[in-house]
Amino acid sequence: MDASPIDPSAKPRKLPRRPASTLAEKWTRIDGVDVFYRESPNPPADARVMAHVHGFGLSGRYLLPTAERLSDEFHTYVPDLPGFGRSGKAKGMLDIPDLAHAALRFFDDRGVDKATLVGNSMGCPVIIEFAHHFPDRIDRAVLVSPAGGLYNQPLRRAIGQLSADAPREPFKMATVAVPDYVRFGVPSTLRMFRALTQYPSLQRLLELRIPTLVVLGQRDPLLPHAHRVDEVASQTDSHVLVVLLEGAAHAINYSHPGQLAHVIRAFMDDQPIENDPSWPGHVRLYEVHRGKHHPPAKA
Repeated sequence: MDASPIDPSAKPRKLPRRPASTLAEKWTRIDGVDVFYRESPNPPADARVMAHVHGFGLSGRYLLPTAERLSDEFHTYVPDLPGFGRSGKAKGMLDIPDLAHAALRFFDDRGVDKATLVGNSMGCPVIIEFAHHFPDRIDRAVLVSPAGGLYNQPLRRAIGQLSADAPREPFKMATVAVPDYVRFGVPSTLRMFRALTQYPSLQRLLELRIPTLVVLGQRDPLLPHAHRVDEVASQTDSHVLVVLLEGAAHAINYSHPGQLAHVIRAFMDDQPIENDPSWPGHVRLYEVHRGKHHPPAKA
């Protein structure tokens, strides 16, 4: 289905007053909903497509530091999913399957046949659900600080985890996140929280049949310890590669964009996961788990 035609009588859609990155800022209209997104301004003709999927209550803006670093090598998209950020709201679209279908409709609208999806927090279950239903439309998956499931239940526990995470993130993260959360609203937050924590993220993750990179922050209070992740992941022969980033908390895409872009490049080309000697002393990468079916690192 093609994108919905623009209603000439509708209120003009405004771009941000100041561009947040070097990516081009655009609008499209899909199924009657205005969708805001950012895109590589001049991608190479043969570039692989990479889309970045935001987290709970947020827009794609906090993903830009990492996305921008990869936008010259990959044809990069950073959409605000319907109901989030600047995009309009679609009636009832506040659960993981709906958001996965919204991502598919965005790709259809942009003429994208296949892409690598990079998600943070809630964006990871959306990607997992996307891969579960549309395996022929996803090349690889990058799951950064995947959220959801039993570890974030009940709500008071999740609130405590978020409170513990806040002082571990860069101060400027608040200037991006707070306006997004206010725009998202309390009713949407409660409904989305239920959908997120009830989604079987781990089960679906281990069922994926595509190369999958999971990046965990060593200081992230929303996730189990890396050793527990390795223990669970080792229970089945998976396609999953798990990497731990020392010094990082939950919003790695914003706080450690250089290190994350470095890991993603290595993963995309099946290169060894190695530290960059120029990094600060408190930042190190550790390969925690490599599933039996994950591509081996090239020599």
